[in-house]
Amino acid sequence: MNTIRFTASALVMAMVLGGSTAVGASGAPAPPAKTRGIPATPHLPGYNADRNAYFGDMHVHTSLSNDAYIFNVRKTPDDAYRFAKGEAIGHAWGFNVRLAGRPLDFVAVTDHAEFLSALREAGDPGNPLSKLPFIQGLFSPEPALIQKAFDAFNKASRSGSMPKEFKDPALISRGWTELQTAAARHNSPGRFTTFVGYEFTAVSEGRNLHRNVIFRSAKVPSTPFSSKTSEDPENLWRTMDRWRARGVEALAIPHNSNGSDGLMFDSVRLNGQPVDKAYADLRSRNEPLAEITQTKGTSDTHPTLSPNDEWANFEIMEKYIGSDRDVTRFAGGYVRRALQDGLLLRNTLGTNPFKLGFIGSSDTHNAAPGSVEESNYFSASGRRAGLPELRGSIPPHGARTWDDALKPGAPPPPVQQTWSASGLAGVWAEENSRDAIFAAMRRRETFATSGPRIKVRFFAGYDFPADILSRQDAVRQAYSRGVPMGGDLLPAREKAPKFLVWAVRDPASGYLQRAQIVKGWIENGVAREKVFDVACADGGKVDPATNRCPANGAGVDLKTCEPDRFKGDVQLSSVWQDPAFNPKQRAFYYVRVLENPSCRWSTWEAIRNGTPPNPKLQPTIMERAWSSPIWFEPRV
Repeated sequence: MNTIRFTASALVMAMVLGGSTAVGASGAPAPPAKTRGIPATPHLPGYNADRNAYFGDMHVHTSLSNDAYIFNVRKTPDDAYRFAKGEAIGHAWGFNVRLAGRPLDFVAVTDHAEFLSALREAGDPGNPLSKLPFIQGLFSPEPALIQKAFDAFNKASRSGSMPKEFKDPALISRGWTELQTAAARHNSPGRFTTFVGYEFTAVSEGRNLHRNVIFRSAKVPSTPFSSKTSEDPENLWRTMDRWRARGVEALAIPHNSNGSDGLMFDSVRLNGQPVDKAYADLRSRNEPLAEITQTKGTSDTHPTLSPNDEWANFEIMEKYIGSDRDVTRFAGGYVRRALQDGLLLRNTLGTNPFKLGFIGSSDTHNAAPGSVEESNYFSASGRRAGLPELRGSIPPHGARTWDDALKPGAPPPPVQQTWSASGLAGVWAEENSRDAIFAAMRRRETFATSGPRIKVRFFAGYDFPADILSRQDAVRQAYSRGVPMGGDLLPAREKAPKFLVWAVRDPASGYLQRAQIVKGWIENGVAREKVFDVACADGGKVDPATNRCPANGAGVDLKTCEPDRFKGDVQLSSVWQDPAFNPKQRAFYYVRVLENPSCRWSTWEAIRNGTPPNPKLQPTIMERAWSSPIWFEPRV
C-alpha cells in the first residue's frame, strides 16, 4: 500500500475544485463536449473544462404532495425554488425559515405523481372536491386525527376505491403543469438550475419502491407515469424507454431502499421471476443512480451486513416508510450489498443491474430544499417538524424526565426521532446547466453528503505520475491517465491500479478526520467487502496491519455542542494501491470521507430546551460524504 498525505492548501484545493480534461470510461480522453451533448460554445458563466463541484437537492415536496398538504404545508414549487436561492419562506408552524449558508446550485421539485395536487384542491372551500365526505377529517387541527384520515385516504388509494373525482386527469394535469412552469420560471443557466421531475411512489405490501424521475430538459411527457398505473418499476422503466424513443430523456433515482425490507435491490423481480439479462439491461439503462442518504435514513450499509465496518451504524432507520412496522430484511435494502450483488449478476448475466452512482437529497416535505443543518433541523414534514417533543428529542408533554418518558407502559417513541438532517447531491460538471448536470448524473460522476458541502474527487488509473499530488495539472493528469468516479477501469497487463482520493471540508462544517476506500469483490462465488483508511488527519499514519488511522481524539462538548477546534484537517488526499488486488477479480471501490464528531440535531434541540439529550439516541454523529464507485472490469 502506498499512501501519500499532502496538505499544501492551495494545490490540493485546486485539484478538488477543478483542473482536468475529461476522459471516457475506458480511460481514453473523452470526445469534445459538443459530441457529449453539451454545447461547445458559447459557454455559460463559470464554465470550467476541468469541471466544477455543484451542490443540489433532487428530492423536494411542496403543497402539491398530499402527505405534505395534510400536515399544513402550503408552500408551492415557486416557494421551494426561492428558498433554494436563499430567500426566506414560512414554515407550517408559522415561523420563517431560511438556508443558514449558501444557496444551492440545482434543485428538482419532485412532488408525488399519485393524485398530484388533489388534496390541495380539496382544501379550497370553493372547490367541489372540498364537499366530498371522503376527505372530511383530513383538515382537523389534531395531528392524530389527520393521520387517521390520511391512512384511510391511502387505503382507498391502494384498494382502488378512491372517489372518481380524484381520478380526473385534468386534476393531475394542473399540478403537472405547475411543476413545469415553476421549473421554467426559476431556471437560470450558469447561476441556478432547475429540473422538471416527480416522485413515483410505489409500495409493495408497505415496502418502499419509491423513485424520483428526473427529466433532462423541458421536453417531458403530457402526464407523469405513476404507481396508480402500475406499482412495478419495470413498467416505469419501459415507459421511460418509450419516452426516450420520442426524444424525452429521463432517469430514475430509487430512494429509501432502507425501508424496502430488502425489495429495492432484490435478485428476484417484483413478479416473482428471477432477474435475467433483459431486466438487468432495462434497469441499468434507466437507473444509473441511487439516493444513499436523506431525512428518512441512510442506505449505505447496515451493521448486520457490514459487521467489520465501525462506521456502518450511521443514521439507520429500521422502519417501513410512513409506519411503525419493523424492517426485517436488510440484504437488498442497502446500496453496498446491492453493489456486491451487482457483481454476482454481472458474472452470470453479462450486465450489472445495480451499477449505481450515489447522490444524497433531503426529501423535505416543507418546500425547503437543502435544509440539512443539524443545528436547525426543520426539513421533515409540516407539523411533525415543528415541535421537538413530536420528534422525540425532548421529553413529550406530561413527562418531566426521560425516565418518565421511557418507563414501561409509556407511549412508543415517535418514528421521527430516527430521521436525519440529510442530505445533498454533488456533481462534477463543466457548468451549471441542465445539460451539463444531467450528463454528470448519467455518467455517475456524482457524490453524496449527509449535509455538509464536502467536495470529493476519486480517480483510478495505472500511469499517474509519481509526483501527481504536487503537480499543478494533477486533475488533468488524473482524467487523461485514468477514470473518474462512476466509470469502469479496464485491466492493464502486469499492472495494479492506483486510486487518487481528494477531499476538502465544508468551511461551514466540521474538520475532516479520515478518508476511506470501501472495496467490494466476489471470491469463490461469495460477496466480500473491506474498508481501508487511506488518509489520516493530524499527521496520523495508516496502520498496515489494521488498515486504520489512529484515533485523533476529536470530541464535542455536549453541554454547548462546541466541537474540538484543534483536531482534524481542512483537506485530505492520498494515492493508494489495493494490497490484495487481483487482476482476475471483478470489484468496485468507492470513497467515504468522515468528519470529526459533532452534535446530532436531537442533541441541539435538547440543549435549546434545557433538557438532557434522549438517552435512546446517539448524541453525536460523524457527518460524511460518499463518492460514486469505480468498477474494475477484468479480462474475460
